[in-house]
Amino acid sequence: MKESKASRATKRDGVTRERLNRERVLTAAIEVADRDGLDSLTMRRLGEELGVEAMSIYAHVANKDDLLTGMVDTIFAGIELPSLSDDWRTAIRKRSVSFRDALSRHPWATSVKDSGTSPGPATLRHLDMALGTLRNGGLSLALTAHAISAIDSYVYGFSMREKTLPFKTEEEIPIMTQILLTELPTAEYPYLAELTANQVLQPGYHYANEFEFGLDLMLDAIARERD
Repeated sequence: MKESKASRATKRDGVTRERLNRERVLTAAIEVADRDGLDSLTMRRLGEELGVEAMSIYAHVANKDDLLTGMVDTIFAGIELPSLSDDWRTAIRKRSVSFRDALSRHPWATSVKDSGTSPGPATLRHLDMALGTLRNGGLSLALTAHAISAIDSYVYGFSMREKTLPFKTEEEIPIMTQILLTELPTAEYPYLAELTANQVLQPGYHYANEFEFGLDLMLDAIARERD
């Protein structure tokens, strides 16, 4: 079977290299941002990651904004779309959990979500299907606008909050919280001390579980408004 032009490899200095394309550029850019942070992502750094000159990248992305838009669109392509077989609430809940999971894997994405003026097709399809799910679920146009704004603000806000927490894994929660409690003037901040000692430090507590509890509260309120 003949190898396609897009997948054909090239040789440089005796080393076989995969042909450069937009998908490879975006995948490598996401890997750099995930590993080293968005501030580390430059065209020169990306070129080093791909083993090419930085100028070669401009054949596949117009500029840095186009690169960021493409990266975000790639992430949206991996988010679970609302299923037509689910009722509107179940579909939006699954989609929102998947959305938050994607932002957890790529925390830098919360800072570039509005950077582009021309969202990619996966981003637009995702939003359109979410809106369609709400409208077909019986929400008025106005309530649909309120609902998608509130839900997505919550997803982004929770993900941004997670980025600022002083721990990276669930195992670190009790350690860091105990340090905070030890240094906290409990007489001055009694309710914060109570929450820390009697909730956060209890066995089985995971901050990530707060997301779905809050999401359900929001969906309950939207359902009441719809009815």
